[in-house]
Amino acid sequence: MRVLLVVYISILFLSLKAQEIYFPPITDGIWETSSPISIGYCQSKIDSLYHFLESENTKAFILLKDGKIVLEKYFGVYSQNSILHWASAGKTITSFMVGLAQQEGYLHISDPTSKYLGEGWTNCTPAQEGKITIRHQLTMTSGLDDGVPDPFCTIDTCLEFKSSAGLRWAYHNAPYTLLDGVIEDAVGKTLNSYVTQKLKNITGMTGSFIPIGYNNVFFSNARSMARFGLLILNKGNWDGNQILSDDTYFDQMVNTSQSLNPSYGYLWWLNGKSSYMIPQLQFVFQGKLSPNAPDDMISAMGKGGQFLNIVPSENLVWLRMGDEPNNILVPFLLNDDIWAYVNDLKCVSASDDEERIVQKVQIFPNPFQENITVKSHDAIVRIEVLNASGQILKTPDQHHFSTNELEVGMYFIKVFFTNGKVYIQKLVKI
Repeated sequence: MRVLLVVYISILFLSLKAQEIYFPPITDGIWETSSPISIGYCQSKIDSLYHFLESENTKAFILLKDGKIVLEKYFGVYSQNSILHWASAGKTITSFMVGLAQQEGYLHISDPTSKYLGEGWTNCTPAQEGKITIRHQLTMTSGLDDGVPDPFCTIDTCLEFKSSAGLRWAYHNAPYTLLDGVIEDAVGKTLNSYVTQKLKNITGMTGSFIPIGYNNVFFSNARSMARFGLLILNKGNWDGNQILSDDTYFDQMVNTSQSLNPSYGYLWWLNGKSSYMIPQLQFVFQGKLSPNAPDDMISAMGKGGQFLNIVPSENLVWLRMGDEPNNILVPFLLNDDIWAYVNDLKCVSASDDEERIVQKVQIFPNPFQENITVKSHDAIVRIEVLNASGQILKTPDQHHFSTNELEVGMYFIKVFFTNGKVYIQKLVKI
């Protein structure tokens, strides 16, 4: 019995030790690394990941396991010191700062926005405007019309009534951007000053919010984004310093925030939910946001393919910064494509590898509108386009074909090869 107890304690100790999170120093630039081999990654598969990232105009990629750097790669002229924009991935910093402001008693997310921006900040009636709260801004449910000519415009005449607050989910940048003014009015200092004091000085992050047109965009190096991901992985605690101690707010931030889009928290994207919505469409897609990713993944995602992915169950954080040619506000399909390569990093035996249905095939554009092109080095014998229920809608005999007859929504494309293998990919028509 005593021997069993000793064994149990030893296993428990090793398990806890394996789950410890490393935090890099905030000043000297040192960041401990773990060898890819130590966690079972194959160099050939790392090379494949890097090749794909380079083909997708990536500038920086970092993967952390237990807080230590396992992979770090910069492409072209970019380096560890390059300053890159977060685009909408920076929304998550704003969400975090709202939580801090509430924690310190400066505001409450149930407060009406007009308390901080003043009455008349929209073009709505006083009654309509008065129902919009900070929480509605955090959850993209302000009810303001995202279909106006410039959805980034924060001037009152651009902020038109569409529905009562809380009844409609729409990815609308202007109400989000105005959260910056809410924070500044509440705490009595600029957003950058507040971020420096409460976030950067403690975590070693660098960077700043910079106004670009109506937007307020965060710029930093890639390692600063990795530091923020590490902070979120550890639930707002940086190496024993509990920065965000409001557990209720943190949990609300990284979980479903409303019933309209289960895959959205407080400006964070969530995986593993029953359905999701995407920017610019009032359409509910069934299934989880990222089929290739773990269900507990939470993501910061922005235009150009700025991704910060956090997986608590695996103590994993990875980020990608760069350009994405399709000009999509939230290119979540590219994020899922990268996950397919990340999932495949671990070595497998030759016999296992022979059984894997993995083809180097390109299908573009995705999302698509009028046409789809399929390219592969392997010989293709058949292509099928299916709806979300698995029904075959068309079997084109060309590798470049029209999709004009397809309605807006989600589809699957199956590519059959002469060697008997099949490649399946999700597509979205917008």
